[in-house]
Amino acid sequence: MGEGGGSSSTTTSPVGFIKKHYQGWKDFWADRFAFLDNYTRFAVREERLPPWSSADVEKFIAEDPVYGPTLKTAREAAKYATIGGAIGAVSTAAFAWKYSRSPHGAALSFGAGAVFGMTFGQEFANHWLQLYRLDTLTAQTKFMEWWEEKSEGR
Repeated sequence: MGEGGGSSSTTTSPVGFIKKHYQGWKDFWADRFAFLDNYTRFAVREERLPPWSSADVEKFIAEDPVYGPTLKTAREAAKYATIGGAIGAVSTAAFAWKYSRSPHGAALSFGAGAVFGMTFGQEFANHWLQLYRLDTLTAQTKFMEWWEEKSEGR
């Protein structure tokens, strides 16, 4: 078979197809979750950052005129979510207990109600506090950078 006789270079092996497909899938999801790279330098470290208190957060809020108010609003939204979770957990567990008298059903309702209530509370806070207008991710990252500098004595 000389030239033009069958060319095996155009056929791909199944392993090559799988690797190519996997790489495309990996690139797709890496692009969708690229915002997680903002936290990598804080989460993957030789030494952990020391814990901070509410007073430290309040100090950052007072010092930073750009990202401080945004962080304060994000912390307030977390309170809405927590309250929503508590209300959802207790009310659904009470409802399940009232009508079924099943301990495992009440426990499952408690957990599901907490998740649904937190979701509802966060959505309520998102609209009430207009979080969609704020860049809370950057504010949290700026706080982490501030805390890193402060804890390392810079």
